[in-house]
Amino acid sequence: MTDGLRWGILAPGGIARAFTDDLLRNGFDVRAAGSRTLANAEAFAAERGIPAAYGSYEELVTDPDVDVIYIATPHPWHAATALLAIEAGKHVLIEKPFTLNQAEARVVADAARERGVLALEAMWTRYLPHMTRIREIVAAGTLGDVRTLIADHTQKLPDDPAHRLNALELGGGALLDLGIYPVSFAWDLFGDPTSIQSTAVFRSTGADVQIAVQLGYEDGRIASTFSASDVRGPNAATVLGTEARIDIDPVWYSATSFRVVAHDGQVLEEFRADVNGRGMHFQAAAVERLVAEGRLDGGDVLSTEESVAIMGTLDRIRAEIGLRYPNED
Repeated sequence: MTDGLRWGILAPGGIARAFTDDLLRNGFDVRAAGSRTLANAEAFAAERGIPAAYGSYEELVTDPDVDVIYIATPHPWHAATALLAIEAGKHVLIEKPFTLNQAEARVVADAARERGVLALEAMWTRYLPHMTRIREIVAAGTLGDVRTLIADHTQKLPDDPAHRLNALELGGGALLDLGIYPVSFAWDLFGDPTSIQSTAVFRSTGADVQIAVQLGYEDGRIASTFSASDVRGPNAATVLGTEARIDIDPVWYSATSFRVVAHDGQVLEEFRADVNGRGMHFQAAAVERLVAEGRLDGGDVLSTEESVAIMGTLDRIRAEIGLRYPNED
């Protein structure tokens, strides 16, 4: 199942809890946790039987019993903590979005290449069984000419102005927390968009709370996405082709089911996921496989260079809606 890498968890917050629990449930080797306070790290480690706990990120990344660091800080610190781990010779799995912007992503990617380690974006959706099967169906031509993606990522999240999701200084907002999912899906299907049309609604904090993005491509394909942190929608997605479509059930970006439906209504295939836990461990398995194979470029599912390019798309969207973070130069 695994190739024996030893994991360290940096910044043990909510997403790190979900990821780590999936690792342990599926037999991965988690050796250490590191937080800015020792008490937090010790509590996280004790709850899960993790051997080591550190009260600083520096101690975690220099642990000789750790091979790969999972980074779950708020977005503005992804780059700095990734560089800290990379400089210590560790592979890194960095929570989405890869960094705050493309300039930071470029620095991280270059540092990983120069140090000879893997830097992979933790876009766990790409590695889920239903997404693997969808790529196979598209490649086989079952849908005909794939023309359109329609996807939403909408959640009813806290409206407290101090909450991370609503704080500009923490990189909060619907785009980077939620919109990254359908934007990355569009990249997976269609690649680099040639045109972007965006519109957004903002909270009093300046963070975007709703954002609609339409991505266009030279051959006329379109990806239409909507993301919001103040309303919960269907969280479904549809891939439209000239011969058939794929209807992905809620929640489309987590382990789920889908149907392939021909243009005459005939159901050509039904897929149901069989996943132990949330399914966040599939990206960890990809890390271990890539390292074992020496594929330090990130491989074919989501290369490091594609993550850098996706950050460029998010930068373009932010420029169009006038969203800038105080952490940026």
